[in-house]
Amino acid sequence: MATPHSETLTILARSGAEALKSFGEALIPQLGALEVRKSQTGLVMVPMRDTAQGTSFHLGEVLVSEAHIVQGETHGYGMRRGRDLEAAMAMALIDLALQVDVARQECSAFVAEQQSKHLAEDHDCLCRIEATRVDMETF
Repeated sequence: MATPHSETLTILARSGAEALKSFGEALIPQLGALEVRKSQTGLVMVPMRDTAQGTSFHLGEVLVSEAHIVQGETHGYGMRRGRDLEAAMAMALIDLALQVDVARQECSAFVAEQQSKHLAEDHDCLCRIEATRVDMETF
């Protein structure tokens, strides 16, 4: 079963920069002519919701790098935390390749591998958090 587009972008945004760059660069010859519409860094607001009153507010700003590429009518997009424009461009290349069916199996395998890494990292993090839990009934 194919991963939904938004989930794929989330996985790629969390992936390691070097893995993204290496994989994305290999796709360039297969994709052919591309038009770069956007390659920039900027700040985005981080929205939060006050759970007590239910009001929304902005927690602050986050520096992101953003890339937008086009091939014909198909758009590839990448946005990542930080100022690594090459990683954002690689993310956009992978997104575009998936949409135009270039190296689909390789791209899908890359996304699945990254997702597995993220799940393992999340599990390890949650285990470390669980180890610090205090049961107040024992006091």
